[in-house]
Amino acid sequence: MCKERRKQIKSRTVLHTFLVFFTLLLARLLVAQPALVIKHVRIVDGTGNPSFIGNVRIIGDHIDRIGSFEPGETDSIFDGNGLVLSPGFIDSHSHHDADYLADHHVIPAISQGITTIVVGQDGSSNLPLSGFFSNLEKQPAAVNVASYAGHNTLRWEVLGNEDYRREATTDEVVRMGELLDQEMQSGALGLSTGLEYDPGIYSSPDEVLQLAMRLKPYQGRYISHLRSEDVALEKAIGEIINIGKICQIPVQISHFKIGMKAKWGSATMLIGRLDSARKEGVEITADVYPYTYWMSTLKVLFPERDFTNRGQAEYALSELTTADGMLIATYDANPDYVGKTIAEIARAAGEDPADTYLRLIRMADEQHADESVIGTGMDEADIRQFYRWPESNVCSDGQGGSLHPRGYGAFPRFIRMYVRDTKVLSLEEAVHKMTGLTAYHLGIRDRGVIEAGKYADMVLWDPGIITDHATTEDPHALSAGIASVWVNGIQVWDGQGITGALPGRVIRRD
Repeated sequence: MCKERRKQIKSRTVLHTFLVFFTLLLARLLVAQPALVIKHVRIVDGTGNPSFIGNVRIIGDHIDRIGSFEPGETDSIFDGNGLVLSPGFIDSHSHHDADYLADHHVIPAISQGITTIVVGQDGSSNLPLSGFFSNLEKQPAAVNVASYAGHNTLRWEVLGNEDYRREATTDEVVRMGELLDQEMQSGALGLSTGLEYDPGIYSSPDEVLQLAMRLKPYQGRYISHLRSEDVALEKAIGEIINIGKICQIPVQISHFKIGMKAKWGSATMLIGRLDSARKEGVEITADVYPYTYWMSTLKVLFPERDFTNRGQAEYALSELTTADGMLIATYDANPDYVGKTIAEIARAAGEDPADTYLRLIRMADEQHADESVIGTGMDEADIRQFYRWPESNVCSDGQGGSLHPRGYGAFPRFIRMYVRDTKVLSLEEAVHKMTGLTAYHLGIRDRGVIEAGKYADMVLWDPGIITDHATTEDPHALSAGIASVWVNGIQVWDGQGITGALPGRVIRRD
């Protein structure tokens, strides 16, 4: 063998030896790096299985080990003092992205144990999502963020702000579909609709179906604020079942409710219809928030969009809600009305409540002013039945900037009301509905359970005192009982306030 060849072999051997040594050293350093061990906790792992006492070890942003092991000498220790440690709560229908714009710490969400928010709801989303996601990655939030692509947003983009009060043409549906493809390629979970709102209320069922048919190649999902949550609820449920059946995709009912007095008590019948659809192969699910009052626009109870129809206003205030149950949450045309009910405004003006209702809509339209209302219109017994359904998960439908207390209190309220106060659900069942089941309904595979290898989104809380304090009178009151919140292994809430960390990630469709 020539001298030059021997030199090459020797050089490669030295290089190989160095690489092996460096690799082993790096592996040792990774193994030996300080880890966080949350010890002495009651682990409710999000699967619905029985809880157990143990420790959880976190390395970086992932869960490393679970059980009764002893922490290592270099591990950091966090004593859970016997409190419940569960996966971070996942809000499957959230508007907390509005809070992110005001403050990246998203305090209304993390203070109640939410570690992932799913936005782009009710048919409205950021467009393009690629830009929204890019901004989130450059300026992270304290929570993880996923998004649907909104049908209403696509419709505004294609039909414009003037000529939308009609069904879309074939070419317009194709253009909306091309935009939907773009959003799905950017990582949207699927398509959301808000079929009681402009401009989606003018869409035909076929328009929505044609768009939903684009989702299966992406393994996308469909989530819907139904075309009716009151008078035509049964027909609206039929529409979403049909989409799931024809498109062969998972479909979810947003904030499932029965918003008509005459139909209160029919939850069991509606659940039976959903179960029948599931037996036929339709993967239909629902999310539910724990309040008997909703928040929307003044116009939402006018399905015919005739905002001068006094008879329709009278019907809304007698069959769907009451004048005392309609609390003005936003009203830029006259901010003095905020915090007052339609009944109170009517009495002060010496008007009939139906006339006041129509006047409020007219004034807002004339001034192109924002408006919203909190309406009481559901029965607690129906909500309990919806939560008993194995395929329902918890959502807030909230944001911190509104007068509806769900933005600050939905998840602690759910635990207090349905575990501690009424025992409708076991602790393990309730946690499953806030975490593992929700992740499954969303198609998120690496969060929602405490399991080795999963992302370390976790919340430590006291089941004996956890509760909501937010009310319509004090909607921004913080909940009690949340001792600590970790997002991707980093503590963001210490029980008293934010830590300042912003470790949230963008969650794109797998």
